[in-house]
Amino acid sequence: MREQVVSQKVGNRSGLGSRSKGAVTQKPVRRDRDTQVTIAARLRGFVGYVPSALKIGLLVVIAVLALLGYRAAASASFFQVKTIEVAGVSRLSSESVVAAVRREVSETGVWRADLSALNAHLEKLPWVKTAVVTRVLPNGIRVRITEREPRVVVRTSEGKFIWVDEDAVVLSEMQPRDQMPTFFLRGWNEDAVATAKTENIGRVKKFLQLQTDWNALGLSERVSEVNLIDTRDVRAQLAGDDSQIEIRLGAEDLGERLKKALSVLDSQRQTSRGPLISYIDFTQGKAIVGLVSGTHVSEVSEGSAEPSETNNAVPASSGTAAKNVKDTKGRNQNKKTDQKRT
Repeated sequence: MREQVVSQKVGNRSGLGSRSKGAVTQKPVRRDRDTQVTIAARLRGFVGYVPSALKIGLLVVIAVLALLGYRAAASASFFQVKTIEVAGVSRLSSESVVAAVRREVSETGVWRADLSALNAHLEKLPWVKTAVVTRVLPNGIRVRITEREPRVVVRTSEGKFIWVDEDAVVLSEMQPRDQMPTFFLRGWNEDAVATAKTENIGRVKKFLQLQTDWNALGLSERVSEVNLIDTRDVRAQLAGDDSQIEIRLGAEDLGERLKKALSVLDSQRQTSRGPLISYIDFTQGKAIVGLVSGTHVSEVSEGSAEPSETNNAVPASSGTAAKNVKDTKGRNQNKKTDQKRT
């Protein structure tokens, strides 16, 4: 009887059988991750040992390189100004604005131009009230101008007529082609001090108010100029046939006072004293008519056309007042002549 020997299949040492064809092979992912974490930890440790001074030095070097690069780019011909646009000018020439901008940005270029300083420089030009400057990269500058408006004509101490605006800024001399204002301002403080500027602003403000009030009352055409040396003692010099007459108004209710003073003047023009009137003082609320002789003054109560006699006054009721004055002077002169002859 034969023994049956059963042979065993020899497998791998691990006792694992052979894998089927469809089995999935796993990769050692965990080992790779551990390796990366280890490298990162070593780098962090290395950086931790770098001295702080070295880090600061590295930052400084980077900043210097960035600055040099910026300056090189800004000074390159790519950013040199080529076009300058100017808007909002009518009295001021655009050529003067362009020339001022070119002087300011010729060295810096458009990129490094100081726009605030350029604004301030342009606002010092005549007629310029405000200026707004913007960059138009890469090589352009745009300027928008707001001009000052001429509001008042001032007669200077030298007899020149100049335009000023509402801020008392002198703009230019009056030209023959300019529209003639109704009346002028006299009493301008021409001193180059801060207080003069403040005083002149007050004068311009007072003048514009008078202009508005007198236009509304229809009186502006009869005034040639307004004396505002002292804004509390306003005086109006009349125009036309009354150009030698001054109306003294004071500081209050100037429109009504001028109206009443002109009414008194018109009534006195019909008398013999009319050609002798030098001024009408209405500062006390009633008209005081001054004559050319200086010492002969008459009072006129409000609402009265005839003045009452005062010290050394010529009576208004006498139609021959001026003639009597001449006769008295003639008689005195004759007496002197007779005395000399004797």
